[in-house]
Amino acid sequence: MITIIAAAAENRALGKDNDLIWHLPDDFKRFKQLTTGHYIIMGRKTFESFPKPLPNRTHVIITRQKNYDAPNCIVVSSLKKAIALCPSDENLFIIGGGEIYAQSMDIAHKIELTRVHHSFEADTFFPEIPESDWILHHEEYHPKDEKHKFDFTYQTYLKKNIP
Repeated sequence: MITIIAAAAENRALGKDNDLIWHLPDDFKRFKQLTTGHYIIMGRKTFESFPKPLPNRTHVIITRQKNYDAPNCIVVSSLKKAIALCPSDENLFIIGGGEIYAQSMDIAHKIELTRVHHSFEADTFFPEIPESDWILHHEEYHPKDEKHKFDFTYQTYLKKNIP
C-alpha cells in the first residue's frame, strides 16, 4: 500500500525555506508511529531538512543530482524507480515534499493528512485532494493546548478507485 503522509495548513501550506512552519508534538508522534519499520520515500530537500536520518525506517531519496551521497539510504532519480525498488508487500509512505506529493496523488492508495487549522505564508504546498478521486474515511479533531499552538485534525482519505 502506498500512503501519502503530510501535515498541511488550511491554505495547503507545508513549509517555508525547507522547514516546517508549526510545531505539533502529537503530530510528530503519530508520524513516527505510522512510519516506523517501513519505507519512507521523499525528495532530496525533505531529506536534507532532517538533522539526521529518521531511525528504524528505510529512506528512499529522489533527486536529479548525479552521485548524490546519502549513507545508508537508497537514492534514485524518480518516484517510479523509488517504488520499484521497494518490496511489493511493504507499506510505503510518501513523506514529501510538495512536488513528490503531487506526483504521488495518482498512484497512492491512502492519505494520512494532519490538517492544521490556520493559514500560513509558505513556499511549498500540498496538492488539492480531488473529491472525485478520494473519500474522507475518518477524522479526529484536536484543539490547541499548551503544547499545540494551533487546532488540527487528523484526516484519513482513501482512494475511491485503487490503481
